[in-house]
Amino acid sequence: MDAITRRRFLIASGVTGAAALAARATACTLDDILATSGDRDHAAKTLVLVTLYGGNDGLNTVIPYADPAYPAARPGMTYDSGVILPLDDAFGLNPGLSGLHGLHRQQRLAVVHGVGYPRPNRSHFQSMDIWQTAQPDRPGTTGWLGRWLDTAGGDPRLAISFEPALPPLLAGATSAGATVPGGQLSLPGGLTAETLDRLAAPEPGASPALSRAAACFADQMRVQDMMRQVTEGTDEDETDDDEPPAATATGGAAPPLDQQLALVARCIEAGAATRVYSVSLGGFDLHADGKDSQQAQLARLDKPLTAFAERMAGKGVVVAVYSEFGRRVHANASDGTDHGTASTVFLLGDGVRGGRYGEPPSLTDLDDGDLKHTVDFRDVYAALLADVLGSDPERSLDGWTGRLAGVLG
Repeated sequence: MDAITRRRFLIASGVTGAAALAARATACTLDDILATSGDRDHAAKTLVLVTLYGGNDGLNTVIPYADPAYPAARPGMTYDSGVILPLDDAFGLNPGLSGLHGLHRQQRLAVVHGVGYPRPNRSHFQSMDIWQTAQPDRPGTTGWLGRWLDTAGGDPRLAISFEPALPPLLAGATSAGATVPGGQLSLPGGLTAETLDRLAAPEPGASPALSRAAACFADQMRVQDMMRQVTEGTDEDETDDDEPPAATATGGAAPPLDQQLALVARCIEAGAATRVYSVSLGGFDLHADGKDSQQAQLARLDKPLTAFAERMAGKGVVVAVYSEFGRRVHANASDGTDHGTASTVFLLGDGVRGGRYGEPPSLTDLDDGDLKHTVDFRDVYAALLADVLGSDPERSLDGWTGRLAGVLG
């Protein structure tokens, strides 16, 4: 190539990360995933993990509206009972979660209260490491689903992330999950369509890693075209011109959640052998004006998640939604909330028994102003490992024997 070499292009466009991953066999193209369709065990279930980066405020997500301590702690952030979407006579969902409320009415949404871990950490990065490694005492270098992958044969295509980088939870000791390129390419100027096609084509004599990166780039262009079609097919009144980036600095610049879930749905409908998918939505670190901002973010979770649940009904798919921590019980002076501890986990999909699980934490018996967790997150993970992935939880959870009972059939 005269004006630009493939290596210079990959550096300028940010795809060199894919080459580094490819050298460890952890970057795949969409075609790599779809090529496994003949290997699928049709009786096997699929787990989709949705990470909410930034620390979602659990108390304004599943609202304890009947508890007088709730409005007392948050006089500028509480909701009137008339707009809360009731689960029962004590708790209700945020007004931004109308779709999930519909799933609740159909007994297809499980709400798990008070999920956390001992000696909680209020750092975004350290707490997320703890959640993803499932090792509260000392987070290691492997994730709980990466350790499952070690026991499941190690094929990286069994555990896929549509995030910009492989999350720690998919890293095992002897294997790792795979990332599929997504998001937006930052292209050098002056490129023609012909040049782009040549950059994505195999080149004799190129190293395997560089050839792999070129293939990933070609796939990323194809994925972007597909997602552009999804966006263009959206009704005009359903678009949100004010939508912020899909993730904050605590989560990376992931593609919008609806696009990630559209790729997951395509793979599942094609019968891909993948058992675990990881997607994410950021923007939940709301230290000021938290009420309205969080409701808007929850609506951006609710719409694509509900549509995905409806599309996947009957296909053996279970979705788990979590964040690295909740927020403090009392609002701060800016009508926001600061980093807290225990929060709520949502489970939905085939085989999920709807309802509320776990003991709701007290709003008055606090640990230095924070909620005391009542459900260890490893109990939730154990249920997912056993009842969705058909695996022995103790092998992936360092011998942990607890389990959230009754939520999965």
